[in-house]
Order: sequence, then structure tokens, then C-alpha cells
Amino acid sequence: MTETIRLATRGSDLALRQAQSVADQLRGRRREVELVEVSTTGDEVRDELIHRLGKTGAFVRSLDEKVLDGEVDAAVHSLKDMPTEFPEDLIVAGLPERAPPGDVLLTPEGTALDDLPDGATVGTSSLRRKAQLLAARPDLDVQPLRGNVDTRVQKLLAPTLQAEHERRVDAEEGETDAVFNRTVDEWFDDCTELERQALGREVDTEFDAIVLAEAGLERSGLLSQLDYERFPETFVPAPGQGAIAVTARDDELAERLHADLDHPRTRVETTVERAILGTLGGGCVAPIGIHAVLQGEYVHTRVRVLSQDGTEEIEATEDIPAEQHPSAAREFAEELADRGAAELIERARKETGE
Repeated sequence: MTETIRLATRGSDLALRQAQSVADQLRGRRREVELVEVSTTGDEVRDELIHRLGKTGAFVRSLDEKVLDGEVDAAVHSLKDMPTEFPEDLIVAGLPERAPPGDVLLTPEGTALDDLPDGATVGTSSLRRKAQLLAARPDLDVQPLRGNVDTRVQKLLAPTLQAEHERRVDAEEGETDAVFNRTVDEWFDDCTELERQALGREVDTEFDAIVLAEAGLERSGLLSQLDYERFPETFVPAPGQGAIAVTARDDELAERLHADLDHPRTRVETTVERAILGTLGGGCVAPIGIHAVLQGEYVHTRVRVLSQDGTEEIEATEDIPAEQHPSAAREFAEELADRGAAELIERARKETGE
């Protein structure tokens, strides 16, 4: 009888899509796969920002506990959500090829960051994104934003769509002189499902823009429906962003998962990013961006460590030898710590109460 690999996943739409992509890759290798949905701390405490959900790993621990208990065989995570230290009985068995790792700016009409009005309200749940936004535009009003990917997008689109709907209703009822070439019903029928859901959403904060990971939008099938601007490489993503990790017990199954799933380039790049993060510390409590790109014999690496208000930062790039990338990454991180990164991280830890 063929062995069935039980994969634990969160139940959000994005998490299920990520888990399904892993399952499809395994099925392509003639493996039988079953997805098992697990509720996590991060899912249950919806009103708190991610950096206040205790230590790094709010979306990870519940899944990995199922693996350690033997209830499932492996777990699928967003690598950026994973702490750099986790139970010694577990390993990251598989790292499929990474999606685009960067962030994008979403606005109702595709406005660029430089063109946002003074004092524009920008939504993000990330300390890193907030600090980098404020470093570029100190005038911005950066406000917290939580929810799954489509919920965040709906919060952005809702005020504009609702105002447009109201204008059309008023015109149809003769309360204004405005003229439209479609009825309200025809206009509504032309809206996407995402836009229709946004029309019915109550919004406390009107955002001029929000910042999300390109990979999440792409995997959710939303990127093609939205107006967005990719940030330049100087807006550095979170370590591991865009990558999916499959954790398992360190046994024979882990070896098979590694052979079936692992993408060598992604493994090298994310190893560098997480080695730097692990050496610096900080996790979700400090604004840290780390991005590594394998280029021949070197791994070109950019790091930004900022104060929470974006007014101070330690920034550096380094070409790390690929052959010694784990140790060279740690040495680079130690240099950054000595240059002031450790002080910024410690200050952030005190400010967040960690």
C-alpha cells in the first residue's frame, strides 16, 4: 500500500494554496498526500499585531507540535514566519523554489509611493515595512493592518468602491446631475468578486495605500486584479519572504521530502538570510530586512536594521562566498551588530516590551 504523507497547514486561503502547491509537487513524484488543517495562535488572536503575539512563531508552533506528536508527518509554513530556533527533533526538510520575495505598494489607482499625498495613510502590520516607509517618507501616517490577504485588499478598496456606488445610486435616483453609461446593477455585475466583497465591508480606517508581499498576492491569484508598484531593492524584504518551508522529524521521510521538494538556490539564499537573522536576533520585534541573491560564486546580500520610527539605521551589502555561506553570513551579522545593529535591536525589544 502506498504511504500517505499527512501535511499540516493553517486554514487560511493563502496557507491552503501554499500547502496545495507542496502537495501537487509531491504528487508529481507519485506520492499520496493528505492536507490536515490546524488552527494556530496567530489565527485565534486576530486583534493583535503579529509582533505582539508573543515570541516569533505565532503561526508555526501549533503545526509543528502536531508533527512532533506524530499526528501528521510534516507541516507547511511561510518561511518568514518561522523562528530561527525550533525543536531539535525537527528540520526544514524541503524548501521549494521561492516566489518573488519583495513587497509591493497597493493603491486604489496605482499611485507610486513618491506620489502619495502628504500625510497619506498607509496600512501594514509589519514593523519592518513601517520603518522603511517612514525612512523614505517621514510624513506618512502608517497604521496597523491585519487580516488575510484578501481582507487587507478589501479594506483598501472599500471606501473608493463604496463612494463610487453611492454616486451611481444618487444619479440613478435623480439626486445629482451626474450621468453614467451603465446602471448600478450593470456596474456591480462588472465588478470582480473581490470588489463586490469590498463593497460590503465596514472599514474603520481609510487607507491611501497598503503594503503586502508580492508572493502572497501572486499565490492568492490577486496580483493581476490590482494596481501596484514594486518597491526598489533598497526596500529590503523580511528574511525568507516568498519561500515555503516544509518541516518534518529528522528521519527517512525528511530525506524523501528533501529529494522531492528542495530547490538548491532557495536553500542557499534563505540559509544566508536566516543565519544573519539568527545571529542578530530580534525576530518580529525589530525592523530587520535581509535579502540574499546567489550570483555565481557569491551570495549578494543586503541588510537594513532600523529604529522603529525609521530615523536611524544600519545598512550594508556584502558578497558572501557561496562555499562558506552559513559561516560567512554569521560573520557579516556580527560585523553589523558591532556597527550598531545590536543597539537598535535591543532598543526595539524594549519598546515592544519583549
